[in-house]
Amino acid sequence: MADLLPLFPLPNVVLFPNVFLPLHIFEPRYREMVADALASDRMIGMVLLRPGWERTSHDPHATPAVYPIGCSGVITHVERLPDGRYNIVLRGIERFRIVDEHQDRSYRVAVVDPLREGHLTADDRTAIRAHRSKLEELLAPTMEHGAGDAKMPTSMGDEDLVNALAQYLDLEPLEKQALLERQCLRTRAEALVELLEMKMLMARTPGLPHVAH
Repeated sequence: MADLLPLFPLPNVVLFPNVFLPLHIFEPRYREMVADALASDRMIGMVLLRPGWERTSHDPHATPAVYPIGCSGVITHVERLPDGRYNIVLRGIERFRIVDEHQDRSYRVAVVDPLREGHLTADDRTAIRAHRSKLEELLAPTMEHGAGDAKMPTSMGDEDLVNALAQYLDLEPLEKQALLERQCLRTRAEALVELLEMKMLMARTPGLPHVAH
């Protein structure tokens, strides 16, 4: 991942490593961003907007605050529409931390430090496998009452499954951001289990006060 990375800030999207994200690009500044990325290394950094971004949503020159940790993605598929819009697909590459931002383009560009997920030990892999089994147990009722024959993809590796669930489950953006900020996959899997257990407890216990994380 290049140290200088174009940023795509959104209020409700968090990208995780090795997970695919389809995006529709329509704003002129982000069309320029995609065109520039396609002409270079095809990399874009997804970051989550902090609460309060709405106050500057009508100002194309505003730079509302974002969370400092995001995830880079490489453009794997692209469709340029006749009117200049794009449909693209990103594949998450790795987490990063914003160090500084440059303001010399129509879109935001940041100096970033990559955040490696770290080598998984045998103990880590055993723990992640146990967390996967717990996630399958927690989500089984949802799968059974869902549409069609939806099942947990058994062919997907433990690491990819944890990240895919973190991205695709119906969680609040801030909950996903908290999962992304976990320092390693083992703690992310553990936090995801705890989050789902809390949500299910709250669903079974009406009136239970929400506990912020």
